[in-house]
Order: sequence, then C-alpha cells, then structure tokens
Amino acid sequence: MYVPTTRADEDALLDLLNSTPIVDGVVQDHLSDAAEARVWLRERGGSGSHADWEAARQARDALQSVVSGERPPTVLAPFLEGVGYRPVVSERGVEWSLDAPAERASAVRAVLSWSAVESTKPGRLRPCANGECHLFLLDRSKTNQARWCSMAACGNRMKARRHYQRARQAPVD
Repeated sequence: MYVPTTRADEDALLDLLNSTPIVDGVVQDHLSDAAEARVWLRERGGSGSHADWEAARQARDALQSVVSGERPPTVLAPFLEGVGYRPVVSERGVEWSLDAPAERASAVRAVLSWSAVESTKPGRLRPCANGECHLFLLDRSKTNQARWCSMAACGNRMKARRHYQRARQAPVD
C-alpha cells in the first residue's frame, strides 16, 4: 500500500541522508553526539530516545548505501518489521495512521519516505555528482538534470575544476 509523504517527510529524509557531510576532507556525523541527536530527531518528529537515535543512525547508513547503489533495498526490511498502517475514521473520511514502534519511528518514517520518493519521483534521489562530496540531493527540477547537492558549493567547484583542466590542456599559440 502506497501512503503519500509530505514535503516535510522528504526534507527529513534528505536531512538524515546528509547528516554525514565531508568537512575539510573528514566525514562529520551530525548524529554522533547523543544530546545533539536527540534535539535533531525531535525537530523532525522523532522521540529522541536512545533507541530512536540508534535506529535512525542505522537506517541512515542503510539508506545511504541503497541510494548510492552499493546495497539492495532489501537491507531496509528490518526497519519495517512490526510496522503497519491502521485506518482511522474521522469527519473527513478514512485516513491511515502509521503504527510503528516508538523506538524506531524516525527510522521507519525515513524508510517509508524513501519508498514514496522512489515510487513517485524515480531516479530523483541520488548522490551528489561531486565524487569528493558525501551528500545527496532530491532533484525537484522539471528537467531532472540537477547533478550537485548545491550549485553554490559543489556545482561551482566542479565547473571551476573543469574550466581549469580545459585551460591547462588548451594548445598554446
């Protein structure tokens, strides 16, 4: 059953994927500190508990490897064990409510958001084309041609590098 996600769900997924940026050549982990991770998870709808933190980090690592094409999506299955949707009838009709263990709620939402993005926007969630970058992008452009996590950072850097290489290879008169 496909359950649509919101822009906020997609943004939270991208935030989770991008929580291990490379800064000055060293991978940083924005979820390595328990206190900071607790705040980070709560800001994105998680409980912030120790179990939620551990599950979110494990889901992040698995999702990064899946989106990068290093591992198959089946590695995400353990995060969805015991998860379901239950119908809730209201004045607006039937709505579906996520029924997931609280200790894995952040991880579950991230995996479900990834699945929804893959279903509705196939090929638009991908790693940055800069091989020295460790970030991901969700291409929301009409043409689906975005290559970099940020045009200001990686895009300009890669274009400048290509320009420099072409200028060095140009024949001298």
